[in-house]
Amino acid sequence: MSGKAKLTDDQRLDWLRLVRSDNVGPRTFRDLVNTYGGARRALDALPKLARRGGATGTHICTVEEAESELKACRARGISLIALGEPDYPARLQTIYDPPPLVAVRGKLALLAQPLVAIVGSRNASAAGMKFAQTLARDLGAAGFGIVSGLARGVDAAAHRASLATGTVAVLAGGHERIYPHDHVELLNALLTDGAAISEMPLNWEPRARDFPRRNRLISGLALGVVIVEAARRSGSLITARMAGEQGREVFAVPGSPLDPRAEGTNGLLKQGATLVTEAADVISVLEPILGRGFDLPVQEPDADAPMPHDAEPGDDDRARIVSLLGPSPTAIDDLVRLSHTSPAVVRMVLLELELAGRIERHGGAMVSLV
Repeated sequence: MSGKAKLTDDQRLDWLRLVRSDNVGPRTFRDLVNTYGGARRALDALPKLARRGGATGTHICTVEEAESELKACRARGISLIALGEPDYPARLQTIYDPPPLVAVRGKLALLAQPLVAIVGSRNASAAGMKFAQTLARDLGAAGFGIVSGLARGVDAAAHRASLATGTVAVLAGGHERIYPHDHVELLNALLTDGAAISEMPLNWEPRARDFPRRNRLISGLALGVVIVEAARRSGSLITARMAGEQGREVFAVPGSPLDPRAEGTNGLLKQGATLVTEAADVISVLEPILGRGFDLPVQEPDADAPMPHDAEPGDDDRARIVSLLGPSPTAIDDLVRLSHTSPAVVRMVLLELELAGRIERHGGAMVSLV
C-alpha cells in the first residue's frame, strides 16, 4: 500500500461532499466517480441526474458543510481516510461496497494488522462472554487484532479482553454519537492501543438500518468472523452472511441445543462454518490465508479523464429499463440483456433512479424499486 497516493485537500473535500449528498451510497459513489472521471464532475452532474430520475429536490453537501466536518474531525484527532490511500484498511477495499471515506480515531497501524472479528448475542450467557474473552485474549497474544461492534454482551467482552493487544470498534453512528452510550468509557479505553472506525457523519445518530450496514465493515475488515452466540434471528447472523459473501472465513462456537442463544451458531455449523472451541481452531484456518495477496481497486481517476459519451440514455431507453424493474430484486445483467441497451446506459439510468431515491441496491449486483 506504500505506493498509493493521497488525495489532495481539494479532492478530499469533493469526496466528502459527494458521499454526504442525498442518496449517494458507496456503490453509487463509485459509479459516479468512474462515469464522470472524478468527484468534482460528479457533483456538477448530481442535480441533472436526480431530476432525470424523478426527484423534485436533492440536497448536495455544500463546501461549507464539508469544511465544517473536516475541521471538527481534525479537532478530535479523527482521520478521514479515502479509498485507495495508504492508511485505508487493505482488506476492506476488497469488499463489494467499501466506504469511499472512513473516519478513524486511535492507532491507524492496527488496521494494517491481521484482524479477526468476534461478535455475538447482546444478552449473552456468562459462559458465552467468558469464552469470547478467552478467545480474544488468546488471538491477541498470537498477533491478531480483534474487531467487534461495541455492542453489549459478546462484543464488549471481546473488546475488553483485547485492550492490551489491540481491538477495533466499528461504530454504527458517528464518533460523536456512541451507541450504546454506556460504552463511551470502553471506547475511550480501547483507543489507547486500538481504534474506532465509522463511515457515518460525525454527529450521526444510529438507526436500526445502520447496524447491518456497520456489520459489513466488521466482516470486511477481518480475515474471518467468529460467532460466539446468536439466536435464530440475530444481527450476528447478518454479519456471518456478509462474511460469506465477502469471501471471509466463518467460524461458530457450538452451544446447547436447549439454549435459544445457540440456535443460530449451531445452524451455521450445519451450513459448514468452522467449529471453534479454542483459538487454535481459528489460527490454523487463517495462517495459510495471511501469505496470499489480493487485488486492490483503483483510486480517484485523473480529473482530466474524458467522460464516456455512450452513457446518455434516451427517453425510450429510460422507460424500457424502468418498466423491467419491480419490488423484487433484479440482476443488473438481466436489465442489460432484456432492455437491449448497453451496460453504460443501464448504469446511468440506475444512477438517476438511485439519486432520486427510487431504487434500492442489493448484494449480488441486484436492484429493486423502492
